[in-house]
Order: sequence, then C-alpha cells, then structure tokens
Amino acid sequence: MTTYVALLRGINVGGHKPVAMADLRDLLTQLGLADARSLLQSGNLVFGANGRTAAQLERLLEAEAEKRLGLQTDFFIRTAKEWKGVVGHNPFRKEATRDPGHLVVMFLKDAPSASAVKALQGTITGPEVVRAGGKHLYIVYPDGIGRSRLTNALIDRKAGTRGTGRNWNTVLKLGVLAAG
Repeated sequence: MTTYVALLRGINVGGHKPVAMADLRDLLTQLGLADARSLLQSGNLVFGANGRTAAQLERLLEAEAEKRLGLQTDFFIRTAKEWKGVVGHNPFRKEATRDPGHLVVMFLKDAPSASAVKALQGTITGPEVVRAGGKHLYIVYPDGIGRSRLTNALIDRKAGTRGTGRNWNTVLKLGVLAAG
C-alpha cells in the first residue's frame, strides 16, 4: 500500500468553502482509502491506497468531494516518497530553520516551464524569493504573506498552473504523519 498526502486548495480560509475534516476523512474511508488522517483544519490529509496514481486519485477525490459534499476544490496529491523529496530538495535551508512560518511550498498541478518561473520571478516587487523544483515552488516571504503582492492568483497566472501553499512547519508535520 502506498501512503499519500492530499492538500485541498482554499478550504476553511476566511469562511470560504467550509468543510469538516471528519467529513473529508469519512469521504476517503467511503471510497475505500485506508487509514485516513487529517492535520489542522486547512485541508491536509494522509491516507493509503493501492493501484492508483496520484493523478487518478486527484480526479477521483475532486469529483467525489463535489458530488458527496458539495465541495468544489482542487486536490494536490503526492506520495510519501515524493513528500520526502520535497523536504529534501528545499533550497532555503537557513530560512527553514530560522523562520519556517515564512517559508512556503506551493504544490502545483503541473511543473512550470523555466520561462514561466523566470516570468514569475520577474514580477516580484518585494523581498520575496522563489525557486522552482518540479511540481513545487519554494517561496520565502520575509515580511509575511498577508501584505505580499506575490499572491496565489499571480503565482497561478505566471506559473500557468494551479497550486496551493503550505508553510514549512505544516510541510514537516505532514512528512512525519506520512512516514508514521
């Protein structure tokens, strides 16, 4: 059995797309996925599955969440092994140690092209720094995310794909949950 981490985009944030984690865990169980666990209220799930790819699971969970829960959102799924790679390939080691709450990993549907990453980096007007690695962007927000002009909408548009972000603390906690 393969262990997966699933991230949902934009749920339970500022009253938008409210959903109980218990309902999401129940959904996974009803679909035959094993040992469904959640972390925090922002749509972080860990579960086991056999015989399906991450892309197949994304499509299944997006369709079933809409059908059964009335929840229309993107799911971003990685295997536990891929998650370990996300942690291992972090280009911002100092920031991860010094200020993990201001280091964000954006999990993307597709890997952006080098020219898309360059275009994204070219739009940065503040102190933020972005590095790409496959289907992930590592972003340092030294002054915090709240007032930054480097928004999810801008990132989606410039990267040419959809994404959802998690701060480094959450990335590490999900890694522990997925390894457990």
